[in-house]
Amino acid sequence: MADQEMGKVRVARLRALMQEYGYDAVVLRHNPDLRWLTGAERTFDDEVAHTAFVTREGQWLHTDSRYFGTFQDRLGKDTDWQLDMDAVSHPAWTASLIKKTHARVVAIEDTADLAFFDALEAELGRQSAACLLPRMHGTVSALRVVKDAEEVSLMRHAQTITDAAFEHICGYIKPGLTELQIRAELESAMFDRGADALSFDTIIASGPNGANPHAQPGERRVEEGDLIVMDYGAGYHDYHSDMTRTVCVGKATDEQKKVYAVVRKANETCEAAIHAGVIGVDIHNLAVKVISDAGYGDYFKHGLGHGVGLQIHEAPYFSRSGAPAEHGVIPAGSVITVEPGIYLPGRFGIRLEDFGQVTEDGYDVFTASAHDLVEIPC
Repeated sequence: MADQEMGKVRVARLRALMQEYGYDAVVLRHNPDLRWLTGAERTFDDEVAHTAFVTREGQWLHTDSRYFGTFQDRLGKDTDWQLDMDAVSHPAWTASLIKKTHARVVAIEDTADLAFFDALEAELGRQSAACLLPRMHGTVSALRVVKDAEEVSLMRHAQTITDAAFEHICGYIKPGLTELQIRAELESAMFDRGADALSFDTIIASGPNGANPHAQPGERRVEEGDLIVMDYGAGYHDYHSDMTRTVCVGKATDEQKKVYAVVRKANETCEAAIHAGVIGVDIHNLAVKVISDAGYGDYFKHGLGHGVGLQIHEAPYFSRSGAPAEHGVIPAGSVITVEPGIYLPGRFGIRLEDFGQVTEDGYDVFTASAHDLVEIPC
């Protein structure tokens, strides 16, 4: 059941923002925002099937019969949410509340699709209601950047599952298995250990496939001497973990050990430099410097890290110049990854990723798996 007190705090934060911007009401349809605001865990799926309408005094949630009972269970009897499954369209429902509450400035998050916006304007005309409809740009997702205690607890738990699955898969891998077989075993290990979802499609990239940072697993059979990049995470009560480890099948070569040491140095140097108030692009550039000084600057091109929470990629970011919010100050309480890598085309790739919470004076890493290069006995 949703934590009622935590929900009140989150709604209060939204209302403070509404007061600041002069909004009479806010319309929300983005599932991660709705999950955060309502606290209704394991209720949302991939469908955009719900609409929330929040004023400075009231809060309403419109859904349909497929979800209504689950929302009732999750929200509880004492909820402040007025829940319904009226058989009307979401735009018509929203327009009727605008008219009922006499809201004159109704903000809509820009994640709402254009079809909804157009239909809402048409419904307002049909119902003889008039209001301004300003767009909010990432406003609610910005509220979600600083995680509360419940969110951190869920992500820490998700990471314990992820770490345990890594220990298991290191005992399972052997030459001759395909990347797809390894993925199936790793994902099964997460579910066996308490995951209720996957954070994203698991990446298992062996040998030369590892040089593609987001390679998809296929029928390639791993061989002795291969490096295997494994990027994966467990979902738990709608929150995510995210971890990458690179292992070697058999004994690593001197070159593989050398490149791994550079990636590890980049990871650990950056993690030691993180604290509240750093600038995202500065931490990214620190990783670039470590890797470039070692002679591999041409082989690290993606961003160093991204926020994790209800979405696997969300603000804030450790990103190169020109990427999302790269110049933003990283606040205390945000949860973010550190994932440098080196990718040698046609040969192999190495990535080492942790995630954790930014604190006033450091970086509290959730990931427990060691940074040592694991060599799988053959």
